[in-house]
Amino acid sequence: MTNVRYPRALAAHDLITVPAPSMGVPADLHARLDRAVNDLEERGFTVDVGQYARRGGLVPAPAAERRVELLAAFVGPARAVLPPWGGELAIELLEQLDWSAMAADPKWFVGWSDISTLLMPLTIVTGVATLHGANLMDEQWELPTEFRRWSEVAALSEGESFAQFAAPRRRSRPWGAWADEPLNRDAAYETTTGWRALGSDAGSETTVSMRGRLIGGCLETVSLLAGSRFGDVPGFARRHAPEGVIVYLEVAEADASTALRLLWSLRLAGWFSHATGILIGRTEAPDVDGLSQLEAVESALGGLGIPVIVDFDLGHQPPQMPLVNGALAEVELTDGRGRITQYFVP
Repeated sequence: MTNVRYPRALAAHDLITVPAPSMGVPADLHARLDRAVNDLEERGFTVDVGQYARRGGLVPAPAAERRVELLAAFVGPARAVLPPWGGELAIELLEQLDWSAMAADPKWFVGWSDISTLLMPLTIVTGVATLHGANLMDEQWELPTEFRRWSEVAALSEGESFAQFAAPRRRSRPWGAWADEPLNRDAAYETTTGWRALGSDAGSETTVSMRGRLIGGCLETVSLLAGSRFGDVPGFARRHAPEGVIVYLEVAEADASTALRLLWSLRLAGWFSHATGILIGRTEAPDVDGLSQLEAVESALGGLGIPVIVDFDLGHQPPQMPLVNGALAEVELTDGRGRITQYFVP
């Protein structure tokens, strides 16, 4: 059994580096990027935006160049590595990345969506904790009072813990032009939401609890890693999680039948063999004729004999709370009231 390692606590004046291992930002959204950088600088951090972060397109540079930039962010003086957002092709970087060098002086690696394609392998391969939370471009949006910002989580030290509660409201309207979007929680998150246990009716009195090490990400991207050393969740559990694992997943845009197939592929790959529970994020992804997203989850996961919580605050339907891959977590859902506590224990 090997301990999980946590990066040093993020402090005022620390350097945050912004590489673009997946997608960069097109010119028409540079103002949003600048606003996000300014928000971090106003909170006392130094921000270095990488050379590819301001380039649009499917990818901002060839894989080899993005790989070099990402590795440089980890071996340099930065204390956090924060891509601008996700994308499509972070998987191109995995095979030839120097994971040992990236883990030598652990930094907080932060992001979600396609960035989870890199977060999960770093934790699985090296045992270094990573932070599934807001990308740089999400920085300016106000979070519910029940949540922590990623930078607040990254400011904690080994041995500390933090609790978060289920959000009372979520975003349901389509996103409009950035300049016209509300940044405050009351306007941005307007529809009632809440966690619920799989198999229970909304509003029913249900008690569910689970305890284990967190590991997970975006279903469409991390499921592609199953069967490789980068997605060896059973191996991670054996090496680092005697308590078992809590697997968290969210569907970005895959329809219900695709989501069902991907969940079954993870089940067959043993991702849930050491699981004490599963967290499934809210999604706006489409149903198909004869199968809803919820029915897909029920079909693939309902017979595992472990608790499953759906409509968790995770994924592409905001808000989403920060989750630390490798941290020990306790999750409780009692009569519609949800709480997760994460412990930075080795």
